[in-house]
Amino acid sequence: MGNTRKILVISGPNLNLLGTREPEIYGSKTLGDMQDLMMGYAREKAIDLVFFQSNVEGDIINYIHENRNADGIVINPAAFTHTSIALRDALTTTGIPAVEVHLSNIHAREEFRRISLTAPVCIGQISGFGIHSYLLGLEALDQHLSKGNS
Repeated sequence: MGNTRKILVISGPNLNLLGTREPEIYGSKTLGDMQDLMMGYAREKAIDLVFFQSNVEGDIINYIHENRNADGIVINPAAFTHTSIALRDALTTTGIPAVEVHLSNIHAREEFRRISLTAPVCIGQISGFGIHSYLLGLEALDQHLSKGNS
């Protein structure tokens, strides 16, 4: 399996509570449901998905640094989207193509959620489709990498 791509799927703070956390905004699906959904696509496409969730900004940054050999990243920075220059710098420094995803439509929410510090250093952003945002992000990243745009 020399052609297998390694894609990191990173979920930020409070996403470990999916399914019970504000279901009217984030839905009733869990992080495990999202992983199952993505694994179906990954098996079909011979993609090695590695899942990581942390509520700690530094842990996410260290994880990106430690896995800078990855072919791509699907990342839901959650609240760090709006606050973390350090996370933005980690994405920039490693140069790994990344797609930012969000469960809710961040552009239809509070004003502060409409600002993303990380999106400008990603190849794209997908929001508003619940756990399917992750799958759409993976599909877009896979297409990007298949075209040799990495």
